[in-house]
Amino acid sequence: MKTLISCLCILFISCSGQTNQESTLRKNAIIGGGCDGCELMYVGMPETIQSEDTSPGWNEKGQKLIVTGTVFQLDGQTPASDVIIYYWQTDHDGYYSPRPGMAEKAQRHGHIRGWVKTGKDGKYTIRTIRPAPYPNDILPAHIHLAIKEPDLANEYYTDEINFDDDKLLIPHFKKYPQQNRGGSGIVRVLLKDSLQIAEHDIVLGLNIPDYPKKGTAKVQSGLNIGEDQPSFTPFHAFGPDKGTQTCPVCKYGRYHGIVYFVSNLPDWPAIKSWLSFLEQESEKRKQYLKVYFVYGNNRNYNKNTRQSELEKLGTELNIKNTALTFVPAFNDKATEAHLNKINPEAENTFIIYKHRSIVGKYIDLKPTTENFNKLSKTLGKTRGEYFNLPEPMHD
Repeated sequence: MKTLISCLCILFISCSGQTNQESTLRKNAIIGGGCDGCELMYVGMPETIQSEDTSPGWNEKGQKLIVTGTVFQLDGQTPASDVIIYYWQTDHDGYYSPRPGMAEKAQRHGHIRGWVKTGKDGKYTIRTIRPAPYPNDILPAHIHLAIKEPDLANEYYTDEINFDDDKLLIPHFKKYPQQNRGGSGIVRVLLKDSLQIAEHDIVLGLNIPDYPKKGTAKVQSGLNIGEDQPSFTPFHAFGPDKGTQTCPVCKYGRYHGIVYFVSNLPDWPAIKSWLSFLEQESEKRKQYLKVYFVYGNNRNYNKNTRQSELEKLGTELNIKNTALTFVPAFNDKATEAHLNKINPEAENTFIIYKHRSIVGKYIDLKPTTENFNKLSKTLGKTRGEYFNLPEPMHD
C-alpha cells in the first residue's frame, strides 16, 4: 500500500527534475542547464529503440492515449532522425508507482516509462494511458520528456506534455507560465473511438539554454515554430467578423490559420497580390482554413481612417472569407498584439498554425508563384491524418 510519505517523496523527487536552472553562457556549459532526473533515461534503456513504443500502462486501468508527432531541427521544418525521447508519467491514480523487478534507481519515475527513437522522417508514437494529476495537488496532469540528440554530449528536458482540457492547467500557467522548451507542451486531445490522440511536435534546441546550434534567420519576427499562437483582439474592418474584436485563435483555434502581419512598411501592390492568393486558398480550403490580415502600421494611426482603408481594400478585392483586421501598433497591449512579437521593420510576417500550435513561419516573403506554392504546401503537409477527428466535450 502506498503511504502518504512515500507518495510525497516520489512526487517531489520526480518533479524536481524539471528545474529552472537557467545557466549562463560559459565554456563547457551543460546544455539545457541541467536536469535532476533525466539521467535515469539510461537506466534500463534497450539496446534497440523503435520509433513506436507501448508503455506498461497501455493494458492497465485508465484512458488509452496515443501521443504522436515529429521531432524537428531548430528551423522547425527539417525532420530530425536518431533522437531518443525518454518519457515517464504517473499512473491512473496519480502515482509514480514502481513495480517488482524494476531497477532501484528508476523506481522514482514509476513503471510507466519508456523510450522512442525517431527515424529519418522524425516521427514517433507512444501508446500509453492518460496520466492522472498528483493526489490532492494543484499541478495539472503531465508526461515528462527528456531528449538525447545523437551529436550532443548530454540530455536535456523539454516542456512537459500537458492537456488543454485539464481544469488545473490555466490556474497553474497563470502562476507558472510554460517555458516553451522544445516548443509548447500543451496538446489538444482528439477522439478516435475509445482512444484519445494527442499530436505533439518537438523542435530541438528551441528555448534550451546553452544550445550549441544556432538558427540561420537573418530577420527575426514573430513567435517560433512549435510555440502557440497567442490570443489577441484586432479590430475587424472587413470580412466574416466585421465590426468586432474577435480573437482569431479563441474562436477558430480548431482550424488551420494563416495570420499575415504587415507593419510600418506596407507594399500595397504586394499586399493585394497576397490577399488575392490567400482569399483563393481560403475558398479552396474553407472547411478548415481561416485567414487573417493584420495591419499594424503605427505611423499617423487613426482608427476611423484605418477602418475605411481596409473596407475599401476588401471591396476592391471582393474579399469574402479573409478577415481584414488592424491594431494600433504591434507593441499595443490593449489588443495584446504585443504577444505576437512582430518586428515592425519586417515587410511581412506569415504565421501558420494548426490547433493553435505554430507549424510554419515566413518573413519578408515576396508574392511569387514559388512562394504561393510554398505556403500552400505547408498547409497540405501539416494537416495530418488526425485533423478531422472530433474533440472531447469540455469547458
